[in-house]
Amino acid sequence: MMASQKGTFAGVLLCLVVSMTVALEVSIPQQSYEFARGDNITIPCSFKPKNPINNLVVISWLAEADKPGEPEVSVLTSYSTGDLDISDRYEGRASLEQDIAKGVANLKLSSIGLQDNRLFECRVAIPKDDKGQLADTTRLVVLVAPSVPVCKVDGKAEYFQNISLTCQSEEGSPLPTYKWQGYDVRNMPRAPAPRTTDKDGVLSLFNLTMESSGYYVCTSTNKIRSAKCNLTLSVMPPSMALGSTAGIIGGVVVGVLVLLIILIYCCCCRKKKDKAEEYAMGVPEGEEFHDDKPVVNGEVRQTRSKEGDDEDHPPKIVDRRDQYKERSEKDYDDRRSDYDDRRERHDDRRDQDDRYSDRRDRYDRDRVYDERSDGGRYSDRYDEPYDDRDRPPSVPANKPTKPLLL
Repeated sequence: MMASQKGTFAGVLLCLVVSMTVALEVSIPQQSYEFARGDNITIPCSFKPKNPINNLVVISWLAEADKPGEPEVSVLTSYSTGDLDISDRYEGRASLEQDIAKGVANLKLSSIGLQDNRLFECRVAIPKDDKGQLADTTRLVVLVAPSVPVCKVDGKAEYFQNISLTCQSEEGSPLPTYKWQGYDVRNMPRAPAPRTTDKDGVLSLFNLTMESSGYYVCTSTNKIRSAKCNLTLSVMPPSMALGSTAGIIGGVVVGVLVLLIILIYCCCCRKKKDKAEEYAMGVPEGEEFHDDKPVVNGEVRQTRSKEGDDEDHPPKIVDRRDQYKERSEKDYDDRRSDYDDRRERHDDRRDQDDRYSDRRDRYDRDRVYDERSDGGRYSDRYDEPYDDRDRPPSVPANKPTKPLLL
């Protein structure tokens, strides 16, 4: 019984060996290979043909397409005749290590990068040997340390609001994993609040309170190494936002008020300057001199110069601010000259009046003398210089003269 079972097992094994030798078999030892970026690598591939000797063997290496649905990318094609065709994309970086007799068809790549992080396929084609496993695939994993992640806050950090803290590395292979850790204001680690979630680099915080404020650190990690980023979260009450808006409005109002004050001040300065120019041209109407000082409405405005003051000339006005320039002084001199001319004309008229008064006095004396000597008759010499209005009335002939009282 035992002998018959052994014979049956040997027959099955022989059939398996025969079936394997009658079909082509292509294989890659591992399903994936990991190498660091920049390394020179070799991906092994072996094949076993149905016949050990073949006139033509075609070995091809293909790479996964950049986008799903697109055709595969050719890396190289080698023929047993000695021809080798390398695509432009891998020219200078790809080569084939082959031994057809031993069934070796290894792919060699130099200076690998993230663009090589994909599936690769080894395919063998032999005429009249198209049965069996004609190709095999493996994944090339290019190891790249994660770059320093970027931490951001999405949302308003205010009381009772929900926000998200995001963390993302631009590169890293294999894809990095992310972990958030919170610290309180004393820089002590703390457990996450209820309902807090941490997934794929996004830390979601709900119903913020003052205790949510603190220091948050995100760690990005893969097989190569890790990198970190951090941020400080300060949760503010909603009134702070309203206060900021009110502060902006208040600042605008203050700016407008300051501008108005400046304009009013400039107008006042302009009025003072115009008034000062009026003083430079002379004493305005409504001013008078009192105790050697000009007085306007009871207020002493200017002082009188001590030089050149006499009875015939008015006192000079001395500007107490010393701000009058050449034009003001010239205007003052012109006005002073006009004043002097008018004063001289006035003096001439006074002299004429004085001469007239002297003649009138002599006339009155002569009239009294004639009345005493000629019985009230007037001298004819006074008729010519004066008109009828100045001549005294004549006494009628039938009216006796009034005796003079001595």
